[in-house]
Amino acid sequence: MTARTTRLDDGVREAMRALSAATKKGLGDAALAELVQIRASQLNHCAFCLDMHLTIARKDGVSERQLDLLAAWEEAGDDVFDARERAALALTEAVTVLTDGFVPDAVYERAAEHFDERQLAHLIGLITVINSWNRLMVTRRIPAGSTEW
Repeated sequence: MTARTTRLDDGVREAMRALSAATKKGLGDAALAELVQIRASQLNHCAFCLDMHLTIARKDGVSERQLDLLAAWEEAGDDVFDARERAALALTEAVTVLTDGFVPDAVYERAAEHFDERQLAHLIGLITVINSWNRLMVTRRIPAGSTEW
């Protein structure tokens, strides 16, 4: 498969990169940020973002066990993902899929139990921006490992 187009406006790319960096920094947990970005990318079938964020996650110390079981995080057990990670992953799925057209109150409230208002705002921003990146890459069919995008 080849890219439909590799064209992306430089201003858009830089704004998206800045937004990604700000949300990740504001969350204050690089490993969790990568788990969130990988899970959204799995749901959106974005090979480019999966490839990139799996590499970063390994550098940030995310365990291979977590990476191996991320697609089944709900069944993986408390010894794999803690309550805070589970809350973030549940919110990631709710925002990414929007099955009922909104994020259920219970999912939001669960996340709010584990993140203060500032962290929660950054987490929501992170989920939103990775979904935007996924859509930019999937729509244009940018392949994993591509250096032209």
